[in-house]
Amino acid sequence: MTGRRDPCRMTDDLVLLDVPAFRQWYHWDCGLACSRMVLKYLHPVSEEDFCSACQELKLTESVWTIDLAYLMHRLGVRHLFCTQTLGVDKGFRKQSFYKKDFDFEEERVNKLFLNAESKSVMVRKCSVTVQEIQTHLAEGHVAIVLVNAMELRCEHCSAPIGRHRRSRHCCFPLVAHGFFYQEPAYQGHFVVLRGFDRHAGWFFYNNPAYSYRVCCSTVSNFEKARNSYGTDQDILFLYKES
Repeated sequence: MTGRRDPCRMTDDLVLLDVPAFRQWYHWDCGLACSRMVLKYLHPVSEEDFCSACQELKLTESVWTIDLAYLMHRLGVRHLFCTQTLGVDKGFRKQSFYKKDFDFEEERVNKLFLNAESKSVMVRKCSVTVQEIQTHLAEGHVAIVLVNAMELRCEHCSAPIGRHRRSRHCCFPLVAHGFFYQEPAYQGHFVVLRGFDRHAGWFFYNNPAYSYRVCCSTVSNFEKARNSYGTDQDILFLYKES
């Protein structure tokens, strides 16, 4: 998939951007896989430059949304990171998803937020509406969104997320196939928003856990997953230069 990509827009109410899909390699690198997708669409960079930027920013097995904002800045992509918390919510300490190395991560992530303005990393504390997201997509831009995988349901899958029913088509195989010994309340996961159908009430997105087709959720379900406690309503807006 090479060359310039343009949005495929059928009507003002239906947008589906031609964003390539990349599958994550490990359980922790969904954010990096999403970054590869948007970079291919927005601002192609070499694999060498991408890996060099990740090494420089020390992106290993714990990648937060603020890390992705720094990565996009490092690679020259115009961005805006919107979140409800400018730092780490101390309440996350109680969640199993965040419990590992929480003290170290809290200090590291808080420092990134503190230094963001001086590093020209664009961060804003605010809520984002569905209409604002749709307007962003309609202009040919994309967004990386942090969701709770336990809440997100793809309409193209035959099994609702978190029910432990087997489905070879499920785009969250680790969840749907019962790989968690105890179902967590929150499982953070990054996806790439790439379009919407206003009449049907859908959002289209790429899921790095499942790269075979475009995923689709109702707006109400996507908002539930996006606003779930643990996400801080994190959304990283990324802009396609004209």
